[in-house]
Amino acid sequence: MAVSRSVLITGGNRGIGLAVARAMAAAGDRVAITHRSDAPPPGLFGVRCDVTDAGQVDRAFTEVEAEHGPVEVLVANAGIAADRLVAVMSEAEFATVLDTNLTGAFRVARRAVPPMVENRGGRIILVSSVSGMLGATGQANYSASKAGLIGFGRSLARELAPRNITVNVVTPGLIDTDMSAAIPEARRAAMVRAIPLGRTGTVEEVARAVLFVAGPDAGCLTGAVIPIDGGLGMGH
Repeated sequence: MAVSRSVLITGGNRGIGLAVARAMAAAGDRVAITHRSDAPPPGLFGVRCDVTDAGQVDRAFTEVEAEHGPVEVLVANAGIAADRLVAVMSEAEFATVLDTNLTGAFRVARRAVPPMVENRGGRIILVSSVSGMLGATGQANYSASKAGLIGFGRSLARELAPRNITVNVVTPGLIDTDMSAAIPEARRAAMVRAIPLGRTGTVEEVARAVLFVAGPDAGCLTGAVIPIDGGLGMGH
């Protein structure tokens, strides 16, 4: 029988984060999610947290620790996009996306690490994007933040390996979410044509990959970048 673990998923109230939360809860883990505004979905323990605020990150972890015990699996998924061409992108638009997507992951990982070190084990999974490897027109801020997660994750993997803590990065491609549904149809069709498998991915497929990386069969996997993108980013 699988051991129930304390799991925290940032940005877990919709899309990929929610699919991961539901998959891990179904596997028997004690799952908590962070959310900024909407109430958490039924059946999941939610804590309000803006990952751009270190104080809120600390309070969120404290609440989860009181409810479920020290976090044993962290999935850093919280992220935003603010697409605009660089020529007209403001410094604030660039900085805000990096602060949420990249520095936010740093904040939650930094808070998660000491208890994991004390408990001599843990799993950290960072949710990046194929855009971090390929780049994307109008997404210099988003792509930079997602590329940064790969360097951050691999550095953290080296630091934490002696403590039996694994750190891996998943890089979804075009996934069926509310965010991707807002892409104009012509542009979406062109994006799908560029995918070798010729289709979008599902949040459930991403969740299953995260479930494996966080599970017992991935104990020797660390510093890996795992694409779930239909082959779009192969070779990068």
